[in-house]
Amino acid sequence: MERTVGAASTPTAEPLPATSPGPLPGVEVAVLLDGVPRQRGSGTVRAPKVLRPALRVRPWRLLPTPGGAPVTFTYTAILALTSLFAGYAGPGLLHTVYQDSSTDVAHLLRTPVFVLLASALWVAGGVLSPYALAFVLVLTALERRIGGARAILVFLAGHVLATLATEVPVGLAVLVGHLPDSSLHRLDYGISFGVAASVGALSGLLTPWLRWPLLALVGYSLLTDLVAFEDPMTNWGHLISLGIGTALWPVVRRWYREQARAAGTTGTPTTAL
Repeated sequence: MERTVGAASTPTAEPLPATSPGPLPGVEVAVLLDGVPRQRGSGTVRAPKVLRPALRVRPWRLLPTPGGAPVTFTYTAILALTSLFAGYAGPGLLHTVYQDSSTDVAHLLRTPVFVLLASALWVAGGVLSPYALAFVLVLTALERRIGGARAILVFLAGHVLATLATEVPVGLAVLVGHLPDSSLHRLDYGISFGVAASVGALSGLLTPWLRWPLLALVGYSLLTDLVAFEDPMTNWGHLISLGIGTALWPVVRRWYREQARAAGTTGTPTTAL
């Protein structure tokens, strides 16, 4: 006799829920069974959409402001005043002022600190020169990334070191008789050495796709001026100061990370000047 089991004793399986509550309110997670293909539902989590804030373009950050870049703002105001003076002063007075502020060999031997600082208060070519515009944009960007005091240190490093690198050989050449004594009194003033160093330093804080084109463009422009041979000593000074700025990459990057940590940001290279 065959053994049979009645229908009443057969256990009934409880239906499985198609979905179960997820870890977040309003999120349902599909229940999947191991080893069973083609199950209903995709097994994905339907998460709520997160709205991200739109990217805000703030072009005014390119210019110095009393709150955002106070050191550059103050320096720019001083350069504007000296340029205004240069525009209205008589030729004789202006030449005397330039000569007293010149970082030529004779002045570097007598009053080195005074002329190194005074020569950086004038813009050769006036406020509409390319170096004046580059000063405003580059030093503002550098100050916003590493702070005002450190940005000025970079500027002065290029200004002072490139000046010494170009004037000391002149003094030695006069000493051995290769140049006349008049070379000791040549006019040498302006902000161009400091600007070139600031460009080199800032490029190290930019993303590669902006860093290398910027260096290539500036380097090509400076080499073109050198090949023209109109003022070779000054042109060499521009290339030297650009090299000084690029040599400061490890320092300015460390300063940038410190500034970013203090401000609670990432400290990664940026795409904007």
